[in-house]
This record gives sequence, C-alpha cells and structure tokens, in this order.
Amino acid sequence: MSDENARVEGLPAQNIEARHIQELFCRCLHHGTAAYKASLQSDRSAAGRPNLQGRSGDPVTPPIVASSVFFLPGDPAGPYQYARWSNPTWSALEEALSILEDAETVIFPSGMAATASILSTQLKPGDRVLLPSDAYYTTRALADTYLTPAGIKVLTCPSAEYGGYDFNGLRVVWIESPSNPLLDICDIRKAVSKARNAGATVIADNTTPTPLGQRPLDLGVDAVVSSDTKAMNGHSDVVFGHVASRNEGLIAAVQEWRKLCGAIPGPFESWLVHRGLETLEVRFERMCVNAEALAGRLSEHRNVQDVRFPGLPAHPAHAVAQSQMLRFGTILGVTLANKASAEKFINDCRFIRPTTSFGGVHTSAERRARWGDKVPEGFVRLSVGCEPLGQLWKEMGTVLDTL
Repeated sequence: MSDENARVEGLPAQNIEARHIQELFCRCLHHGTAAYKASLQSDRSAAGRPNLQGRSGDPVTPPIVASSVFFLPGDPAGPYQYARWSNPTWSALEEALSILEDAETVIFPSGMAATASILSTQLKPGDRVLLPSDAYYTTRALADTYLTPAGIKVLTCPSAEYGGYDFNGLRVVWIESPSNPLLDICDIRKAVSKARNAGATVIADNTTPTPLGQRPLDLGVDAVVSSDTKAMNGHSDVVFGHVASRNEGLIAAVQEWRKLCGAIPGPFESWLVHRGLETLEVRFERMCVNAEALAGRLSEHRNVQDVRFPGLPAHPAHAVAQSQMLRFGTILGVTLANKASAEKFINDCRFIRPTTSFGGVHTSAERRARWGDKVPEGFVRLSVGCEPLGQLWKEMGTVLDTL
C-alpha cells in the first residue's frame, strides 16, 4: 500500500468516501479542462475528429471580466446581461466550488454576506432561530442587530449542548462545528435528525474545516456557509464567502437576495479565490499535518496549561469529531498562564503573525479575550500555516521555554 493510500484509508470519518472527496477536488481543479475538452468534442471536423486547431490559444485560467454591461441587442437573452446579476468570472468560481461542495453554490463578497443571505431569506417575523453561543460572534451580533428588531426570536446554546436542546418550534438551527474559537463539537447527525423531527432548516458554518475536512451536506444539513477569506482562498489577500446547498428553493432565494440587495463580489476578487482554490488540497494537507503534530507537542509543554484540538484524545468530543470529520482542522486553542504570557508567545515567535482571522499559509495567532470572547485571558487561537514543521516547533518551543 502506498503512503498516500494509507493516509486516505486511515482518515477518521465514518460513512464518508475519502477517495470521492479527492476525486471532487480533482474535478474542481480541472473544471476548465473538462469544459475545453467538451467543446472540442462538440466542434468536430468533417472527418469526425476533434477540431484541435480551432480551439488552440484558449486561456487556461478564467479571465477577469471587468465589465458592468454586456452586449444585449433586442429582447434580453443569454446568461450575461448586467453585472449585478451575473459575470463570467463568477461563473468559473461558482462552477469550481459547486463541484467541490457537490452542490449548487452562490458566491458573496464576504462570509458575513453569505450568512446574511441565509438569515434574511429563511426567517420571517415570529420565527425562532437557534445560534451557537460559543461560535463566531459576528453572526450573533448580526442577529441581535437586525433579526430581533424585525420580530425574530434569537436563541443561543453552546455547541456541545445542542444534543440536549429542544428544537421544537425552531425555524432555523445554525451549527458551527468545530466552534470558533473554543473548538467545541456539535454532533451534526444528531442535530439534523432532531431538526427534521421539529421541521427546522439546518445551516452549518463550515469555514474552519473546509469541504476537505468535513462534509455537512453529506451529513444531512440543508446548506453550508463559508468564509472563503480563510483557508479556501488561503493567501490572506481577499474577503469572500459562499453558500452551497442541494435545496433548489433555498439556492434560488439566496441568488435572488444577492441580485436585489447587490451583495456581489468583484471579478478580481472572484479570480483571486479561484486561484487560491487550486492549491487548497496541498495547503490544507500540510496545515493539518502541522496542526496535529503541534497539538501533541504543545499539550506536553510545561508552560502550556491546556490545548483544545478535536484531534486530541483528551478533547471531550474527540469520538464525535472522528465520526464526522475527514481531518481535524488547522486551528488550535492554546491556553497559557495569563495575558502577558500569551502576548509574549505571539510577539516573540518569529514565525507567528500577530493577526486576527485564520486559514492563511502563514501561521498566525491572537488572544481572543481581546475581542470579548468568553475565554481565559491567556487563551491563544493559533492558526497553523504551511511552514516546515521542524522550524515552526523549534521557534515555538524556544519561546515557550522562556515563559
């Protein structure tokens, strides 16, 4: 057995075909190749052979179409009429993401725009929505600022306690697993089953694990949202997001919301994400391997009080994570003695960028207490990058020894 096959067969998720996910990524990577070859077959010469010369010179990467209008004589027809409705660069990215998600995908200029599209189209006055109390705080801030005044009841519950929460009467159940920043786990299958019995729609924020690390749609959720600002793009140079779903009505509503509200991405930003997506598999693999190794080493260091990581057997929901995740992700929650120790660790490590957000090729970290998250003052959210593991650990270990 090859090393690659051994890694695939050793992946923790149950009832998910890891090889199928790899095939989806290859198809995503080559969606332009497939379209090109299909066009050759449809444009055959008189001898019945593909007209190769007729297609020579086509660009391999999608062009950046920076046009607000398109030629539109006579009655309106065709896929591109006005740039608030559609754009060829969008189409290239949405096609690639749809292949990877194995579901129709709609792109947005940020992860929060994607979130807003779901909350705005799936809820009405009198409805009730359940949000994780320990997940990304801006989702709750959005709900408190705009949903509550509109007559929508916003309820919260820790991710790890969804199993004991009564879903009856809920219109939408929002899941983020692992949660950000404490990396708690929600049993997605159980939540979906309970929501179905209650008649609720289930949405999963899959930003942290990406479609390569977790497949919520395959676990039964109705839609996923993602902040592609993070690992999907991976280069910390664009803000972006998407919604993916196999529910035609939900996707149609989200598309119409984007069209009417004007929450549209730019063609250049779409091109950047398409470019970043092509290296997702190799980046994510390296980052996950680094994170898994660092989790064990950090947890054994005398100056580290606690390490939160779903891949550690000590994590309270490790078994659940094993059952629903393909990889355990690239984020670690590291608790040091106090604020000063955390700041020294972040600032003295040469190979850690002191930034918010996560998922880039460079390792980065921040104290989440500074934003008001309910975590210890010494809690560091560590986003593990693509640096060589030996050098990364050598640097971290050296600084930790001085704390």
